[in-house]
Amino acid sequence: MNKQAQGVLLLLLGGAVVKASVTDMYLRYVKEVLQPFLIAAGLLLIAAAIMTLWHDLRRRSTPIPAEPPIADADGGHDEHGHGGHAHHEPKVGWLLILPVLGLLLVAPPALGSYSAAQAGTALSSEQAASDYPPLPDGDPATISVLDYASRAIFDEGRSLDGRAVALTGFVTDGPDGQPMLARIVLSCCAADGRPIKVGMDGSVPTGLPQDTWIEVVGRYSDRIGTDSVNGASIPYLQVDSWEQIDPPRQQYE
Repeated sequence: MNKQAQGVLLLLLGGAVVKASVTDMYLRYVKEVLQPFLIAAGLLLIAAAIMTLWHDLRRRSTPIPAEPPIADADGGHDEHGHGGHAHHEPKVGWLLILPVLGLLLVAPPALGSYSAAQAGTALSSEQAASDYPPLPDGDPATISVLDYASRAIFDEGRSLDGRAVALTGFVTDGPDGQPMLARIVLSCCAADGRPIKVGMDGSVPTGLPQDTWIEVVGRYSDRIGTDSVNGASIPYLQVDSWEQIDPPRQQYE
C-alpha cells in the first residue's frame, strides 16, 4: 500500500464519517450529543488525507539525485542502491477499507428486540436515590420509558400520582411470551446499550411483530415482574390505549 492509496482510504473514511454525522445514520451508533465530535473527527481525517496526498505528489515531483551503485557481497553492484531489497509500505493499511465499507454499504438498524432479549433491564439502585420532579403538564403526560420505570420501581408510583402517561417504545417478547414495551438506553454509544423493559396489562397490543414501534397511554400499575436475564424488577403499566407509530428519529434514550 503506497502513500497515495493511504491518502485515498483516509479520504474515503473521513468522508464516510462526515456523511454519517450530517444525516441520521450516526444516531444508530452514538448519542445525539456526540454529533459535533464526529464531524470534527471526520474533517480531521479528510485534512490528514489531503496532506498525505499533497506530500506524496510533492515528493514525486521533486527530482532526486542519483545515488552511486553500492557493491554487493559478491563484488557486483546493486542498481537500486538498497542492497537489492525493495521497500514496501505495510499491507495492514488496507484494513482501513473495512470501516469505510461498513459506513457506506452496510446500514444496520438501531438496537431492538434482539438486544433487549439478550440483556437484563438496565434499572439499578442508582436511580433510587433520585428525587422525582412533578410530571410534565398535559394529559397524558409524555415521559420516557426509563422515567416511568424508575418512578414505578423506586418511588412505588407516588410521583406518578394517578396521572395518565404516554410512553413510546418498541415491542419485544417477555419471558412468558406476552408483549412488553422496551427502549434502549445509551451511556455513550451502541456498544454500551442496555434495555429498559416495561410490562403491559389491560389493553395489551396483540398481533404485532417484534420491533414494532408503538405509543401506549396508561396509568401506574403496582404489578412487578422479574427479568429472566438478570433478575431485576420489571414494572408494569395499565394500558388504556395504544397506536402503532413510525420509528422515531432518535431511537435511543
